Amino acid sequence: MVLYSELKCKDVINIKNCKKLGRVCDLELDPCSGCICKIMVPGGSRVLGFLNCEPNIVIPFKDIRQIGPDIILVDIPC
Repeated sequence: MVLYSELKCKDVINIKNCKKLGRVCDLELDPCSGCICKIMVPGGSRVLGFLNCEPNIVIPFKDIRQIGPDIILVDIPC
């Protein structure tokens, strides 16, 4: 079992290009099962968090390859 408070502290890394995407900022849950459907990572660079105009990067749960102690590895197109 993983808490949201633990997920949001982990770096999300794309294994296609080894790029750090950021940290989890939101989740989409299935209301019937309570399972995670998608995770969201802030899009674009965030010099000042409140000035970010880029949409979030939405990552379907099926594209998460591994959740480790410090990072979440995902496999999404570059």
